[in-house]
Amino acid sequence: MKGNEAIAEAAIRCGVDAYYGYPITPQSEVMEYLMAEEPHKTTGMVVLQAESEIASIHMVHGAAGGGKKSMTSSSSPGISLMTEGISYLAGAEIPCLIVNVQRGGPGLGTIQPGQADYFQATKGGGHGDYRLIVLAPASVQEMADFVDLSFELAFKYRNPALILSDGAIGQMMEKVYLPEQKERLTDEEISEKYGDWATIGKKADKERNIITSLELQSERQEKHNIHLQAKYKEITENETRFEKINCDNADYLLVAYG
Repeated sequence: MKGNEAIAEAAIRCGVDAYYGYPITPQSEVMEYLMAEEPHKTTGMVVLQAESEIASIHMVHGAAGGGKKSMTSSSSPGISLMTEGISYLAGAEIPCLIVNVQRGGPGLGTIQPGQADYFQATKGGGHGDYRLIVLAPASVQEMADFVDLSFELAFKYRNPALILSDGAIGQMMEKVYLPEQKERLTDEEISEKYGDWATIGKKADKERNIITSLELQSERQEKHNIHLQAKYKEITENETRFEKINCDNADYLLVAYG
């Protein structure tokens, strides 16, 4: 299957609750595949085409704020439209998944593959000094594997994750080993696992949760930013991963991604 289709099928099998997106080449097959599969009939997964990329990312914000596994996908110009919303997600520490199937730029550019969004992805992209958890697949197999891993890391660190792919892998066809079907978490399981932060409703014996990225007092904003930077450092130390190929006794090393 195509890399884009592998992302979509893996999302269904990993128990994702909701996908919100907007079509743009070369990633449109992600949403097309999900629409065709109609996972709401089998797993209960919501798949919705929003009116824009901006609407998509804020729909993700709303669903993910309730502890749901929520995701979106787009390609380079569409990701740029999402960056304000992604900054809000990072500031509010809401776990979710964003997929960027890159195309050439700048501007509207071309529908051909590109890899120029590296710095946008790894340095956050939007306003404020935030970071994303970024995974860059090198094959269609990794496109499928990284969906579950992205959500695992996103919820572990309460931080948005991004799969940084490109049009070549998105359109490439390879044999893929797909994960076994996982059940979506029930509301009770979400309450038990994420009830300390998720907005899942207030009970009589529990304080309500408030999710926001707004800090009007400079001291609180400074404290929050110190906390975020400490978290990003922890992620870097614990989760940085790479593959070495023929590096023993090498005089020169070439570093690449994807």
